[in-house]
Amino acid sequence: MPMGHTATAQAGSGGLTATEHRLANGLRVVLSEDHLTPVAAVCLWYDVGSRHEVKGRTGLAHLFEHLMFQGSAQVKGNGHFELVQGAGGSLNGTTSFERTNYFETMPTHELELALWLEADRMGSLLAALDDESMENQRDVVKNERRQRYDNVPYGTAFEKLTALAYPEGHPYHHTPIGSMADLDAATLEDARAFFRTYYAPNNAVLSVVGDIDPEQTLAWVEKYFGSIPGHDGKPAPRDGSLPETIGEQLREVVEEEVPARALMAAYRLPHDGTRACDAADLALTVLGGGESSRLYNRLVRRDRTAVAAGFGLLRLAGAPSLGWLDVKTSGDVEVPVIETAIDEELARFAEEGPTPEEMERAQAQLEREWLDRLGTVAGRADELCRYAVLFGDPQLALTAVQRVLEITAEEVQEVAKARLRPDNRAVLVYEPVAGETGDAETAEDAGTTDDTAAAATDENEEAAK
Repeated sequence: MPMGHTATAQAGSGGLTATEHRLANGLRVVLSEDHLTPVAAVCLWYDVGSRHEVKGRTGLAHLFEHLMFQGSAQVKGNGHFELVQGAGGSLNGTTSFERTNYFETMPTHELELALWLEADRMGSLLAALDDESMENQRDVVKNERRQRYDNVPYGTAFEKLTALAYPEGHPYHHTPIGSMADLDAATLEDARAFFRTYYAPNNAVLSVVGDIDPEQTLAWVEKYFGSIPGHDGKPAPRDGSLPETIGEQLREVVEEEVPARALMAAYRLPHDGTRACDAADLALTVLGGGESSRLYNRLVRRDRTAVAAGFGLLRLAGAPSLGWLDVKTSGDVEVPVIETAIDEELARFAEEGPTPEEMERAQAQLEREWLDRLGTVAGRADELCRYAVLFGDPQLALTAVQRVLEITAEEVQEVAKARLRPDNRAVLVYEPVAGETGDAETAEDAGTTDDTAAAATDENEEAAK
């Protein structure tokens, strides 16, 4: 039978609570009651992402995410979507470097259905996985790559910068979307072996948040998941550690049909889960988090050399995080003009640090973002899974806001001085094809801002699977 402990609100948790349980087969279960609205969120994280893939088989984690929506022993074809949406719920799945997740938000009285569906595909997907579904979803993923990466302005920026920032052979060198060649090379047996290795209850965390009866919910979890056998053959992910700084400026110039010149850069920053990472998040928020930020004020408002300027953080636990800078130029402005201004602002910030007003604004901005996440049942379910899978403790999700508020201006200045330097970045410069003229408005629309990296690493699937 599952074991658990009493929910107790921790200091700094805002009164939110969660209980943890573990089934005999190794499945970790996290429950959090919230009776504000009559809905419940189910979130299932598998500890597998693109960092677990090997050369020649990139994209398997993302491809398999699609295959999980192609039916199981008791649910045929597109039945997972039909049953959830027919019951008034919503659902989806995403893949990143470090995990694959699946989630549903249901009316309270339909919670059992969502749990049964997740258990059925965890326990019996191989019964439905065949050549037809493999080919169908291979084509869907390849078409997604064309639509989101290959055939849109700046679409391959994240892929190119990731390959620059992480050296050849590093587990984060390639992005979750995978290459066309590797997608073509993947076989049905590759997919089956992938499922057997990673889609086991002892490699997953299930969270259920919302208008739930914990005792009844746990009974359903035991009923549907308890008989699924665990699997101990999962290899450890390859080492993602790297020196704190790159040690030089890496650079690539891309000439494509883009609406305007662009400067993008990735800075190597501290691992997620550390105070230094929270300090880096605050530094990037002051520098490029929205229209009140230093870079936006300098480049867009004052100099008018750019139409968009953002600086955001891609948090990673198994490798150095990335600070993602994204600037789209205005008119015929040359990239060196932009780059000089950016380096001036970063050097000034490293020398002076943030002002008290900037610290207050940045902490309030991150606090709001965190509360927005924790304030919804789906967002809280996802964060509970994230902290359980990546850091071993789901309770950390409930005190994340407090940790951000405890960071000092000195810590923010320190991480900026140590990391936001020209010799610690990979740079990607987009130049329009000769003869093309920039369209500032189009460039701003096509551009990505603070959450470029986060959006690019979550291969978020729509209901058209």
